Amino acid sequence: LLRGFCKGASSSQLSRELGISFPTVLSIRRVLQDAAQMLQPEDALPDTEIETDEMFQNAGEKGEPHKDPEDPPRRRGNKRRGHGTYANDRPPIVGTIGRKSKRVRLRVAHRTDSATLSAHVHQFTLPLAIVRTDGWRGYNGIDRSHAIVCHSDGEWARDDDADGICETHINTIEGVWTTVRNFLRPFRGVHKKFLSGYIAICEFVINLKSVTVEFISKLVKRTKS
Repeated sequence: LLRGFCKGASSSQLSRELGISFPTVLSIRRVLQDAAQMLQPEDALPDTEIETDEMFQNAGEKGEPHKDPEDPPRRRGNKRRGHGTYANDRPPIVGTIGRKSKRVRLRVAHRTDSATLSAHVHQFTLPLAIVRTDGWRGYNGIDRSHAIVCHSDGEWARDDDADGICETHINTIEGVWTTVRNFLRPFRGVHKKFLSGYIAICEFVINLKSVTVEFISKLVKRTKS
């Protein structure tokens, strides 16, 4: 059951396979997600080469009754374009990855303004790190060496030091978003108030490369504390 949670198996699938009621499976999942959030590392990544980006996840109010036919709980954010917010049911997930360590820090945010993104970058990167982002204006206030790849100009990678290697890109963190989407897909929609719990588990899976007995043990111990 615990390994299924960490691997991203849906609660309905685990309920069927293990013969445990769906409410029980979901209740255990919530407890472990809370434990995972408390265990998420809050320190800076050790890398001097960093990429930061954000993705927007359709996550409304799944499971809650909506009496207004013009405001169905699972359709509200689906057709919105551009930068989402928690309020419009497309909460941002802000991600930072170290190019050498390949470790990530993933956090659900309410918006992608300068204050939010600057706080994220400053917490999870070293003061001497070079941070590479896209051209979103929310990154303008970060107090780090900052290299920008301008997607709006059709630019995806750039060689800044003429060594034949296009080092200015955010392809690594964008690859993480594929992993995050694949992790969330089996759930067929997640309530936004629980999204942080799913992302916490996903972050650990990415950083650990595999679900270990040690990690599962830490989760269980945390639920007892």
